[in-house]
Amino acid sequence: MKVAVVILNWNGRDLLAQFLPSVIQHSADANIYIADNASTDDSVDFVKNEFPSVQIIRNDSNAGYAGGYNLALKELEEDIFVLLNSDVEVTENWLVPIKDIFRHEPGVAAVQPKILDFKRKEYFEYAGAAGGFIDRFGYPFCRGRIFQHLEKDNNQFNDDYIFWASGACLAVRKDAFNEVGKLDEDFFAHQEEIDLCWRLQNAGYRVKYTGKSTVYHVGGATLKELNPRKTFLNFRNSLFMLLKNIDSPKVYLILLFRMVLDGFAALKFLIEGNPLHFAAIFKAHLSFYKHFFRIYKKRKKPYKIRQYYKIDSVVYAHFIQRKNEYHELKK
Repeated sequence: MKVAVVILNWNGRDLLAQFLPSVIQHSADANIYIADNASTDDSVDFVKNEFPSVQIIRNDSNAGYAGGYNLALKELEEDIFVLLNSDVEVTENWLVPIKDIFRHEPGVAAVQPKILDFKRKEYFEYAGAAGGFIDRFGYPFCRGRIFQHLEKDNNQFNDDYIFWASGACLAVRKDAFNEVGKLDEDFFAHQEEIDLCWRLQNAGYRVKYTGKSTVYHVGGATLKELNPRKTFLNFRNSLFMLLKNIDSPKVYLILLFRMVLDGFAALKFLIEGNPLHFAAIFKAHLSFYKHFFRIYKKRKKPYKIRQYYKIDSVVYAHFIQRKNEYHELKK
């Protein structure tokens, strides 16, 4: 089973200098690639000179996460693709449990390792934690992370099936990835990995988490580290995802309720003194209207998964019922 570890890069010289050595050291059985999204810094030359064993794939433009990976991965022949952020530190033997799952569970198409916070290594990290889920209205959350609340890792989450695997470290079978249409480039960035995992499950595959493999992600979850562009993409793409993947007339009622909830989120931003994020949600809805029929055409009758959502509303559970940890959502 051949593995390709592919790191998407755009002007990330400093991150590559810091984190690429751990990937090289602990990924001896994999081919390592830098997929460069038309960087304007010297990161490509830096990798060529300092890490000659790493192969470089050059994209002609910055096509975002989705487009950048689609362009790069079409050139590769390995059986397993590992999409790895440039700000991730991997650990010894991190690929072994992932490969074991793919080897022994042919129905699993995607795998995520345990993702801990590089800055606070005893805590889960925002972007993925111990595997992701969504609620009825498409709001994502993770085992170990409910909105901005992060749990301490006490080995409370073992191997299990999940709904989505984080794009910070996403391992996926090449054949399944191509079968369901790769990453959706209309998303550009943010939540395209959730959409991919949903489509994989619609096609009959499963997504799994393994706590036997650990990586540390720098990332960022606080409002100060967010920007209006990210807010726009997250809210817009979540609506895209619901329209694409819910195979029921109820999708329109769900979208209506979701957009009302988005309105409350926008008001919260405004009250907290963040008018640019308020405007970003408004623009996200306008963009959804603009591209509605384009996204609608992507709807396909899916394989019947029993239920796409874990709970009815993580927003209600967290902000009204004050539930901060994953185990509380079951109560």
